[in-house]
Amino acid sequence: MRALITGANRGIGRAIAEHMAARGDAVLRTARAADGHMALDVTDPASIETLAARIADAPLDLLVCNAGVFLEKGRSREDYAPELWAETFAVNVTGVFLCVEALLPVLRQAKTPKIAIISSQMASSTHAPGGSYIYRASKAAALNLGRNMASDFKPLGIAVGIYHPGWVRTDMGGAQADISEDEAARGLIARFDALSLETTGCFETWDGRAHAY
Repeated sequence: MRALITGANRGIGRAIAEHMAARGDAVLRTARAADGHMALDVTDPASIETLAARIADAPLDLLVCNAGVFLEKGRSREDYAPELWAETFAVNVTGVFLCVEALLPVLRQAKTPKIAIISSQMASSTHAPGGSYIYRASKAAALNLGRNMASDFKPLGIAVGIYHPGWVRTDMGGAQADISEDEAARGLIARFDALSLETTGCFETWDGRAHAY
């Protein structure tokens, strides 16, 4: 399998990349600051187009849209400057759309292409305890985006899955989170493997449970 993972320089993205590479997959790891990875700024259309041209030599079996930000973490609602909304949506939503669109030609060359969007349980309208308005709204938008892509791309033979990675002990999740990066990565990879046109549009947890929308 040839897979491309956005935001693969840290956290869940790095763990997914390491586990997939260890089992023999060809993994293309991207990060905003290259530093040994393929350079990709998901908010910059030119950067995305450059990457798409660079990898156009072979089919892409799996695109993992993992890059994400949680910019209002630790801030009160009164400190939610408009710029935080714009920057968060640029990465968490628009960045997903731009990457998918640019890489669609190389995905369509694969036999059973798949797109995995890392969202969150915080995207769910039934999981709404308050707070984190910007992040929740962006992940809800990513969920909606993935669901609609699943409908549009099914006739093209491309399956789309949306996933809650769990509450993971990363810089974003914090030290008190439930599971390790490795646990999340192993579970998510199993979800990617199971994704098919029959299950396209699914919103699932890292351990395989259907998540309420």
